[in-house]
Amino acid sequence: MNKDILESIAAAGVVGAGGAGFPTHVKLAAAADTVVINAAECEPLLHKDKELIVHHTSSLVDGLDAAMRITNAKRGVVGIKAKYKNVIDILRPKLSRSMEIIPLDDAYPAGDEITLIYETLGRIVAPGAIPITVGAVVMNVETAVNLAAAVDNGMSVTEKYVSVAGNVAHPCTVRVPIGSPLSVCIAAAGGVTIEKPAYVVGGAMMGYVETDLAKPVTKTTGGIIVLPHDHFVVQRKLWSIDKTKRIGRAACDQCSFCTELCPRYLLGHPIEPHRAMRSLGFNSSRESDTPGTSFCCECNLCSYCSCPEGLDPKNVCLDNKRRLIAGKKRYENPPFNKDRAANHHKNRKTPTSRLIHKIGLSGFTNKAPLEQNKIVVNEVRIPLKQHIGAACQCCVKVGDKVSRGQAIGNRPMTDNKPALGANIHASIDGTVVDVTDCVKIVAS
Repeated sequence: MNKDILESIAAAGVVGAGGAGFPTHVKLAAAADTVVINAAECEPLLHKDKELIVHHTSSLVDGLDAAMRITNAKRGVVGIKAKYKNVIDILRPKLSRSMEIIPLDDAYPAGDEITLIYETLGRIVAPGAIPITVGAVVMNVETAVNLAAAVDNGMSVTEKYVSVAGNVAHPCTVRVPIGSPLSVCIAAAGGVTIEKPAYVVGGAMMGYVETDLAKPVTKTTGGIIVLPHDHFVVQRKLWSIDKTKRIGRAACDQCSFCTELCPRYLLGHPIEPHRAMRSLGFNSSRESDTPGTSFCCECNLCSYCSCPEGLDPKNVCLDNKRRLIAGKKRYENPPFNKDRAANHHKNRKTPTSRLIHKIGLSGFTNKAPLEQNKIVVNEVRIPLKQHIGAACQCCVKVGDKVSRGQAIGNRPMTDNKPALGANIHASIDGTVVDVTDCVKIVAS
């Protein structure tokens, strides 16, 4: 039974909507004792998950229930910041007896799934391990909503919720067909209100600067923040790795704040950004060689908030992490100090208010109410790869008429079984006019 349900979830194209895009049918294939809904949404100025809880409460609960049934979990947990009392009051009456809300502190990065598991369940996932090793499955709010639509109604994933914030006329959360240009989202928020804007896609902390607003919204696009081109967040994201290393080598004084406030370090993982920074000056090849960087969660807290010198430990760690992956080097039997969480984790959290002030976002509206009407577009460009795993194989050709929800890309076969991935679907009714790495559809 579960095998058929999991296959239907894959066919519907459900993947993690919080950013990673991991195929949901794979995550739900293992038995768990608890399903955790990640409603922490700790990226500054983004609010789509809270808006979904308020306006699609039943769908969220149905998705949580479906995940519990599939994994045989006896407990469902929603982790959401305690400050959102109005959202909690809406959600709590809808939960079954086997479900509960666990309020979270207003800290960053509460939405990191390893941190979330500790905050909600008191369990610590070992370095390099995944949540199921401690009996938990973690799902984003929007993923749960999409799961409910797939399991209960056979609906495929064809639309995305995106928060638009910063220097726009009306910060809001919009619902758009997947493949819509980013520019459509910004227009729905009343357009840009400054000259020389820059566009950060995915969040101020973990997002990236995008210069082409014709790029499509994908299943993992969560937010767009419009900022002045000379804003700290924008300029920091544009630093080259050579600049990062040069400045780090010259200025790091080894205070170790980057390590002492690192959320994964505080859970006992052997990630120590200050050691990666130190290696810039003492390694003869001027390349960091610190295996603990394999466990960096890339939250950017060390670079944007912790470092008193304004350096960029995160990208030094990330550069090292990528080289370790490319060289297929693993940190075997990494040290794991479980006592560190009990002694230091709670007292070293970074308050979200302090983070927002530190990175220069205090002056922006920190709300993004949901626009009820779905945005209508005449053209979409739907990437064939919007998930972790293999790109889908296109199953339509130029000139084909397609309808919303129709599969246009299927998982490729590897060793007579589908590769890791999830199907892709048309998000509007129309005609296929181009097929490359994206399927371009023009409305009928």
